Amino acid sequence: MNEIINKIMAIEAEQKKRRERDFLSRYNTGKRHKKQLAFHRSKKRNRWVFGGNRSGKTECGAVEAVWLALGIHPYRKNKPNVFGWVVSLTAQVQRDVAQKKILHYLRPDRIADIVMTSGRKDSPETGVIDQIIVKNAFGGTSVIGFKSCDQGRERFQGSSLDFVWFDEEPPKEIYEECRMRVLDRRGEIFGTMTPLKGLTFLYEEIYLNRKNNPEVWYEFMEWADNPYLSKKEIALLEGTMDETELQSRRYGKFCTREGLVYPEFDESVHVIEPFEVPASWQDTISIDPGLKNPLSAHWYAVDFDGNVYVVAEHFAAGKDVDYHARAIDETSRKIGWKRNGDGSLSALIDSAAGQRTLASEKSVS
Repeated sequence: MNEIINKIMAIEAEQKKRRERDFLSRYNTGKRHKKQLAFHRSKKRNRWVFGGNRSGKTECGAVEAVWLALGIHPYRKNKPNVFGWVVSLTAQVQRDVAQKKILHYLRPDRIADIVMTSGRKDSPETGVIDQIIVKNAFGGTSVIGFKSCDQGRERFQGSSLDFVWFDEEPPKEIYEECRMRVLDRRGEIFGTMTPLKGLTFLYEEIYLNRKNNPEVWYEFMEWADNPYLSKKEIALLEGTMDETELQSRRYGKFCTREGLVYPEFDESVHVIEPFEVPASWQDTISIDPGLKNPLSAHWYAVDFDGNVYVVAEHFAAGKDVDYHARAIDETSRKIGWKRNGDGSLSALIDSAAGQRTLASEKSVS
């Protein structure tokens, strides 16, 4: 009788231990914020979280990778024998951030094997992992592989993948190589990053979605979205940052060294569903000039109540005058913008456009 009782007690103790170690289940039932849920529920295959430091972005990236590998994603169609990569900037960052998060959410009894790049697999958190072999819900195994951008583009070739998670922003050539890796499996790419590098290719590729990719999705996360952060600590840290650093590190916003590109912009307020703009509302084109620095052009329409609408935009840096002229003309033709009697376009332009202080022999005007 005592032997049976001891076995029952041992089983109960093991079950309690597993429950305490099951951080994935606790994430599912804990205080997730709405933006994490929006990320997990999105069906898009190229989705990104632009978040401030400690906003909770890395948590949802790690959980997404683990759910997919285990075949238990609550909001997506699960597949057996998944192969995915977790991509960090360096091996050290991999060990200290993404790898640590994956191990946190992956229960030990779900791990079939670990292949190490360096260190011992009986203590994987202290070394650098090459692959984790995961027992999935279909009775087989999935693979979570780890890569770092400092390995170079060549180390990202050849594989066929179901997903890639970028923990922070990768170089463009590695991002493009990983897009090729998910092509044949109709896999997905997701990224979690704090945009500290300015207006990089991801600003164009994801935030502006210049190519109108229907699979692109993004969300911003900030400190206030994380229910575990102390408001007092947030206030203390805010006081030590200038405005540009605050916009990036708290709000996850893209900034130039001079600050936000559009500092007053709030997507929830200023973006509306597209509609056919009457030709009679067309007002003017405005141009903020730049050759070495970005040039920005906007096409404005005004309704009969005085509401102003931006119906098109051209934005580019490091291009010459001829490039900008062609782009503005092409955009105007595409949206049917009004022209003068001689076929030319009228625009308002900053008075600095006539100066030769823009790192060019030509002025913008």
